[in-house]
Order: sequence, then C-alpha cells, then structure tokens
Amino acid sequence: MKKIEAIIRRTKFEDVKEALLAADIDWFEYHDCHGIGQSRQERIYRGVVYSTDMIERMHITIICRDMLVDNTVSVLLQAAHTGQVGDGRIFISEVMDCYSIRTGEHGDTVLKDKK
Repeated sequence: MKKIEAIIRRTKFEDVKEALLAADIDWFEYHDCHGIGQSRQERIYRGVVYSTDMIERMHITIICRDMLVDNTVSVLLQAAHTGQVGDGRIFISEVMDCYSIRTGEHGDTVLKDKK
C-alpha cells in the first residue's frame, strides 16, 4: 500500500476532486495548508503584488493499493497542472499496514470496496 500526498493550489481543488472521483478514487482526505516553497517570485494580479509562496494550498492524502498508484498520480498531475510556478508537489510513501476499526480486518483488503 502507498500513501500519496499532494500539495496543490486551492484554486485547483474542485478540478482535482472531480478528476479523482471520475477515476473511481472515492476516498481521500483534504485540508487547508500553508507553506513556503523554493521559488519566491512576485506576481501582479488586478494591481495587487503578491508572492508565489503566499498562494493558498490544499493538502490531499490518499491511501491506495500499489496497483492504483500510477493512475492516481496521473490524475493528480493532469488535474492540478496550471503551468505556473507554485503548482505543487506529490509525495509517495510506503504504508506498512491498515486496520479497519469497525471490523478489525487488516491489510490492503481493508481498502477494497465492500459494496
């Protein structure tokens, strides 16, 4: 199992959410976040100067089975892309185990759809 974490522009969240749901990635966690990136360029929007490290972000966390990682990353890359500085990052890490609190099951079978 893998944990995929994506830091994206807040303005792209709805696009990313819809793309994930369309790709049958039906569970993910998200929250607002702030951070400082490597690039600190100034931009002007409607006469207001702002720094690219001040763009509002969303942090999305997805836990998925190994066979779904490539598709999930592809969906994130396409939906979150603007081509501008500050589009975000995707991080992938290993998940050792997963437990269902309700049933006590563990392993990647916990992540399977029980419909």
